[in-house]
Order: sequence, then structure tokens, then C-alpha cells
Amino acid sequence: MMSIKEMFIENYCPLSADKISFTRQQASDFAKQVADDFNPLHNIDARRFCVPGDLLFSIIIAKSGLHQKMTFNFSGMVNDKVQLIFPQKIENSFDIKDEKDKTYLTVSASGNKTMNPVIINALTKAYVDFSGRTFPDILVKLMAENKVMINPARPMVMYQSMSIDLHTLEAESVTLQLAKTSLSIDGKRGNAWLEFDLLSNGAVIGHGKKHMLLSGLRAYEQEAIDAMVKQYHASKTNYQA
Repeated sequence: MMSIKEMFIENYCPLSADKISFTRQQASDFAKQVADDFNPLHNIDARRFCVPGDLLFSIIIAKSGLHQKMTFNFSGMVNDKVQLIFPQKIENSFDIKDEKDKTYLTVSASGNKTMNPVIINALTKAYVDFSGRTFPDILVKLMAENKVMINPARPMVMYQSMSIDLHTLEAESVTLQLAKTSLSIDGKRGNAWLEFDLLSNGAVIGHGKKHMLLSGLRAYEQEAIDAMVKQYHASKTNYQA
């Protein structure tokens, strides 16, 4: 079996360390190069810079193992000045905290566990690829259906939680397929739920759900949405150039 150091996430942080922090460059590179995520919060010069939640998820399953059932609840934004303490293993649940005992993420786990980097790498890459399509592909359609949109001047979409439920840990390949979306609106805030199926060689091996918070909601305007999507694609093009 490959060692933990052969997991691709090692390129973005030292998995052997008990305490892990991220430079803005590392977190931004992961967002853009791995997750295809051009959320302005992950830009190196962002005033409210935030480490991608997908990077934290990836580190946890690479470092602590992949369980059949896992839930990740985010409770704080991680910036480049925060040093987090990650567990070597998870028994039922674990809080990811900084040195001041502030909790940023709570992880729950149950069922069988594997440290096999083949399925861990496959699941990680499938999930972060899915996350990269969240905006604009999935969220714009969801906002249009509900006749609301986020503030184009300050587009705030925050990762709240994610859960996975796997029937097996034996798969060597993993793909992710969107199954269902929903958006509940409460004033200027919206809760978006993205449900997905996990497949291996065409067979469903599990399910998952991602919860995102949308803030600053207002009436849907196609022109404003088009401009926001154009700006998003321009950021991606400029980065790739």
C-alpha cells in the first residue's frame, strides 16, 4: 500500500505535523489548481481571506482516515494566521481547534475505516471537482429557479457542512453525480442543499449532501448575474494565463 506521503494533498501541507497552518499561496493554489474554485475569498489579496473548506476536508480524510459515514460541520473561517490541530484518528467525533481552543470544524465519523490512499485520493478529487462546479453551474440555476441572487458587489457563499455515506470502502475509482438541489430562503439569507450520488464503475456506492449559506439575497436580475458570471470566468482566464 502507498504511504500517507503519496497522497496528493501532501503538496499543500505536511500531513505528518500535528499542527497545520496554511500560507495564502498554498490555500489559493489548492482552490484554483485542484478545486477549480475562483471564489474571491480564496484570492491571495482578499481582505477576508479564507482557506477552502475542501482543503480541510481533504486533509482530515488523508490524515485521520476515511470512514463509511462522515459529517463535517464548519463553524469558523480559517485564515493564514490560524494554526489548527488535526487528529491522527477520529473516534466518533472530533473538534478541529486552534491553539486558543477556538473550534473551526467538527467532524463525526462511524462505520468501517480505511487509510487506503487509492480510494481517499479518488474520493477527494471527485468531491473537490464537484465543488468547483458549484458556482456558477449549480448555484446560478438554483438562484434563478427561486428568483433570488447573492449580492454581486459582495458575493458571499459560505460552506456550512457536508456529509457522506458510503456502502463500501473497496472502490478504486470514484465519480460524483448531482442528484438533487434545494434552496430555502429566510429574508436575506438562503440555505442551499446539494445532494449527490457517489459512483464507482457506474454503480452507486454511496450518497452525500453539501450545505451552503448564501447571504445578502435580493431579487434576481439576469443582467447582474451575467456580469457576475463573466467576472468569475475572467478571473479564471486571467489566472490560467
